[in-house]
Parts: sequence; C-alpha cells; structure tokens
Amino acid sequence: MSDTTGKQSREWNYHPDLPLQDSSLFKWPPSPGFLARWLARNWLTLSERVIMVIVAVAAYYLLYPSLETAKTFAVGWIVQTWAVNMGLMIAIAGGLHWYFYIHKGQGQTLKFDKRPQAKGNRLWNFSNQVHDNMFWSLGSGVAQLTAFQVVTMWLMANGYAPTITLASNPVWFILALILLPVWSAFHFYWAHRLLHVPLLYKRVHSLHHRNVNIGPWSGLSMHPVEHFIYLTSLCIHWIVASHPIHLIFHVIYQGPGAAMTHTGYEDLLIRDKRRLALGTFYHQLHHRYYECNYGNQEMPWDRWFGTFHDGSEDATTATRARKKKMHA
Repeated sequence: MSDTTGKQSREWNYHPDLPLQDSSLFKWPPSPGFLARWLARNWLTLSERVIMVIVAVAAYYLLYPSLETAKTFAVGWIVQTWAVNMGLMIAIAGGLHWYFYIHKGQGQTLKFDKRPQAKGNRLWNFSNQVHDNMFWSLGSGVAQLTAFQVVTMWLMANGYAPTITLASNPVWFILALILLPVWSAFHFYWAHRLLHVPLLYKRVHSLHHRNVNIGPWSGLSMHPVEHFIYLTSLCIHWIVASHPIHLIFHVIYQGPGAAMTHTGYEDLLIRDKRRLALGTFYHQLHHRYYECNYGNQEMPWDRWFGTFHDGSEDATTATRARKKKMHA
C-alpha cells in the first residue's frame, strides 16, 4: 500500500495532516518517549543527518586537506577545500534537482507547491529561477562557506581553536554530532529574525524569498550579506572543542544540506515508501507567508513568540496581519 498519505487543497498540491503538531525537543513537561523516538528517527536510521555524517567522514579522509597542511595559509589547500565544497554542492543540489525536477522521479507525489520552477520571468537573474539560484549558491554561497571553513581549519591547526579526537573524548565526540544540528537550529532562528527586520529584509533577505516555490538550488541562494550572517553558525568551532569531522559535518549541514531541506518535497519515496525525510511543510509555510515559522520544528521559539503557523486558515490570517504591520 502506498505510504503517501496527505491532502490536496486549493493552495497546495500536497500537505501533511493539519494543523501541524508541536514536535519541538523542548516540550514541557519533557517527554522521554518523544525524545527517544526523535533520537531513533534522526540517528538510528539512515536519515538525512546520518548520511551527512557518513559523507563528512569520507570527505575528511579522502577529499579535504589535513590539519597539518592548514597550519599556513596557502593557495593550494584553500583551492582544494573550495573545489571539494563546490563538488559536494553540485552533486547534492544538482542530483536532487535532476531527480525531482528533470527526471521527475517522483512526479508530483509529496510535492508541496503545484507549480514548476519559474522560467521567462525577469524577477530572476537570467530570467530563470534555477539559473539564478545556482548563481548565488555556487558563487557567494560556496565561496563564503569555504572561507569560514578555511579560517576554522587554520585556527584548529594552530591551536587557537580547541580540538578533540574520538580517542581522547569519545562521549563528547558523539554528542557533538547530535547537538550540532540543534545549535544550528538555535542560531538559524535568531539570524533569521534579524534578516526579517524590514531594512535587512528589503535589501538582503528578499533575494532568498523570491523563492516562494522552492527547489534544491533555493536552499543556499542568498544575498552575500545573508550568507555571512547564516554561516556565522560555524564560529561555534572557534570556542567549543570539536574535531575536523564535526566541522565538515557542519559545513555540509549548512551548505549542501540546505538543498535537501528545500527540495519542495516532504520525503523521498522508494517503491511507494517514505525512505528519506527532506523538506518540511513547516518551512514551506514560511516561504509562502513570510512572517511566520522563522525557525524549524525542533526549536520552540515560534510557538513561544507567537509566530507559529500551523497550516490553518486562522494562522494565515494572523500571519498576513503581522506582515502588513511589520512592512507598513
């Protein structure tokens, strides 16, 4: 039997059951059962995060320069780091775009928005949404991602940033992998709220928000100022002890990982079964209605600060009123 339950509506090709429920890690009172299921779903199956850790480990040993090499800034290893990041971005974002939008491997099944990616519209550079998104993602996006990584590697290599190994601290080594996406979600919410201040929104963040109908190349398609703000999440490695594998995982999570969360589809299907969670309707609602769901489902901030959109018509009305007031 097909595992593609969900509904269609006038606004959406597909949406999950509504209203969206509270799936934050920070529910009160705490639910050990919920936390155990979250841990199992994200870390004890072949999830998006586990796949990124596997890629990070392989890239650490096979593709990126060593810390010893990074002790001195040099063109060779910096270009190598940039080339690896460029390759990963093209492979992941390009692969997802090919599968979902060129090959149409899943058709419209589990696709949130009814529309195709935009063409022939002068809103976009090159009058093409995908080409515009690729320009910003592969240009400023990969360049700044590499810059943050290069600086962090240099700091680690020279002892200015604290480091650990699996042998020296196995508990923290594993725990840090689990907590990095939680840190990223915390950072993302507050950086995102800053970007929605009207002045920054108009001059910077609006470039990303042209993607009302998102696709894999939309995830890292941002104004250079937004790239800088978004990627400061990586500065955590400057003060909290980590290993280069943690840094690479974080780089993949912030960069190519954004393509996975912006596929425009909820899950990857294999033989009509959901095998890999990708985009979330929670964030899709943000791209449609703007002034809501600034964070992600694991963080409680949208619920605590009254900006949670649960997919209902009442939430849409409240969000539109808030947007009108903010941008008056």
